Amino acid sequence: MFRDREDAGRRLAAALTAYRGTTAVVLAVPRGGVPVGFEVARELGLPLDVIVVRKLGVPYYRELAAGAIGEGGARVLNEQVVRQSGLSASDLASVEATARAELDDRVRRFRRGRPPVPLRGRTALVVDDGVATGATAIAACEVARALGADRVVLAVPVASPRTVQRVRSVADDVVALEQPEWFSAVGEVYDDFAQVPDDEVAALLHRSDAAPQRGITPVPASNEEVLVPVTGVQLPGHLTVPEGAAGLVVFVHGSGSSRHSPRNRAVAHALNAAGLGTLLFDLLTEREGRERHLVFDITLLASRLAQVTTWLRQHPSYGGLPLGYFGASTGAAAALVAATDRGLGIRAVVSRGGRPDLAREHLRAVQAPTLLVVGGADHEVLALNRQAQTMIPGPTSLVVVPHATHLFEEQGALEEVARVATEWFLRHL
Repeated sequence: MFRDREDAGRRLAAALTAYRGTTAVVLAVPRGGVPVGFEVARELGLPLDVIVVRKLGVPYYRELAAGAIGEGGARVLNEQVVRQSGLSASDLASVEATARAELDDRVRRFRRGRPPVPLRGRTALVVDDGVATGATAIAACEVARALGADRVVLAVPVASPRTVQRVRSVADDVVALEQPEWFSAVGEVYDDFAQVPDDEVAALLHRSDAAPQRGITPVPASNEEVLVPVTGVQLPGHLTVPEGAAGLVVFVHGSGSSRHSPRNRAVAHALNAAGLGTLLFDLLTEREGRERHLVFDITLLASRLAQVTTWLRQHPSYGGLPLGYFGASTGAAAALVAATDRGLGIRAVVSRGGRPDLAREHLRAVQAPTLLVVGGADHEVLALNRQAQTMIPGPTSLVVVPHATHLFEEQGALEEVARVATEWFLRHL
């Protein structure tokens, strides 16, 4: 019935046009409901948020729900189930404590410090990618009302007719595009029903924050070759910015490399998919690259990086985006030096197989959150990064990719670099 969740979200939005321009809030059920909700929120010009709920299962019969909990201490109980199951107050408190710990963990992974959208006095459009049994949908609707929503509407691409009737007992309205009589699993009605990772949930929430309903001019998309003027020369680069990007990462390549580095481009592609812009550029001209002493001139490289950053800061469309640096090898040293310039406003740094020893005298001035990623088999560089971690005063983390060498050529190694870098930038940008 649907190509993918994005297709389902756009079609669902067409059935919800009555809410366009109102004070309604789209509450997506993680994880699968978030891509659907993102499209609904974008089409209708509404804020997007997640509604994270956990059912309170009866001990020894977990499928039977005694209630549900949500953020902000929200709790709803099914008094009939509590009474008939003989749950004592201490039993209920124990179940809730376990569920609350699980809920708090999920909230941290999805929100990453992002505050919830207030619901009091507003309509909550609870969106998921589909409803089979309805247990989670019912819990989400009840929690939305407990959080202050004046009106609760469940909106889904597909649901069974029997479940729709059940949900109507807790929701003011139910919108279900398709209601097949024989229906057992949501994935049956999608051509593409790939798992939605935590990073995508966080990225979609960040991208939604840049939408017009928050009073911010949406960031336009870009995929273009650029020439960046620095002292005496112009440096070629490639700027890629997804629509509504939540931040932009400047790549700083290592010695003997360029903006065409396949490893940096692979990481950049992952960042773009997560809703972050990227700029890959050449630190040196072709002629300068043949002069060995310039390749290791960290002062020159950091100066060039600072000028490129200033050029970005003055860009009419992207100057206001939060900026981060991704540095590789010697480029990581240049990134760390440039990051000490508070005027550049660098929010985060990721170093891949970096040479922080080449920036040693500057490390104690690095305040930006810094992630050091090193291969477990890159023994000499690993030792240098462990030493650097003790010197950088800002928030710092060291990730060792097992069995990886300096270029991360081993199977799955570069994918792990991309994963942890994406998570770091989403958290700090």
